[in-house]
Amino acid sequence: MDMWRFTVKATILTLASVGAGTAFGQGANWTTPRTADGQPDVQGVWDFRTLTPLQRPTDRGDQALLSEEEAAELEARAAQSAIDADRPSEIRTEPLPVGAPVGGYNNFWFDRGAGVVDDNRTSLIVSPETGRVPALQPGVEMVTLSLGEDLPGSRPVRVRAAGIGTDHWEDRGLAERCLLGFNSGPPIVPAGYNQNFQIFQTSDHVVILHEMVHDARVVPLDGRPHLPENMRQWMGDSRGYWDGDTLVVESRNFTDKTSSFSPSVTMAAGDGTTLNLTERFTRVADDTLLYEFSVNDLTTFTAPIVAQ
Repeated sequence: MDMWRFTVKATILTLASVGAGTAFGQGANWTTPRTADGQPDVQGVWDFRTLTPLQRPTDRGDQALLSEEEAAELEARAAQSAIDADRPSEIRTEPLPVGAPVGGYNNFWFDRGAGVVDDNRTSLIVSPETGRVPALQPGVEMVTLSLGEDLPGSRPVRVRAAGIGTDHWEDRGLAERCLLGFNSGPPIVPAGYNQNFQIFQTSDHVVILHEMVHDARVVPLDGRPHLPENMRQWMGDSRGYWDGDTLVVESRNFTDKTSSFSPSVTMAAGDGTTLNLTERFTRVADDTLLYEFSVNDLTTFTAPIVAQ
């Protein structure tokens, strides 16, 4: 199955970096830690921030990898941008124009990461080879709204942020309504801030708890069947199992009020009823968790979304 892969690496609330699994070779003497009942131990607090975008910037063309110099320059620019944004603001003495925005979110709230993925890819997406979301099926629309202004649209609003008006609560995005986090998925996609999740394990369940909107997915591991098709949930219906040392989580039964996939917080394609999602969690070092996911929905997209 095609997988969307990136690595989250943490030591309790501290991210290392996001990168391909092959970039993190296991030490010769390292072995997978085990819980008291013998399961691979994937517990911990994991951070998934990165400067590498989901989609390859269009000006990169077919460039799949950054040079070391390009990666260093990008990271230096990001560091300088953060320094500049943290400088004291000018003191304003005159009142704002009537109706003008007062602003919000000082820069210290944002946690965009300090580095690119370890193999210097230009995007998390590796297939299609363009590094971008594949083409949509005929008749499917990529809804694109704006954080700067409300744009015309119809309900239900499936983007995570932005909206189509203020006449009704359903005119706003799902994250604005705190129904789903804008980066917690599922699947998990780096964005903005609060880019942490925690995994708890028992012998027959795993809990994936997100910092963003504190979404918690309780995943049974006991082989029970999925819920009936007519029972739909915001985060889908998840079932898990162990494939060697890898935790595999398969999710379906998403509600039609969510998108099939959102390339950004202001974009949404399809709806969740046709999404089949597979996630894989593999601990590859004491402070490194390899997270992979596969978005398979050929009703919405012309190909699976594959990333690392």
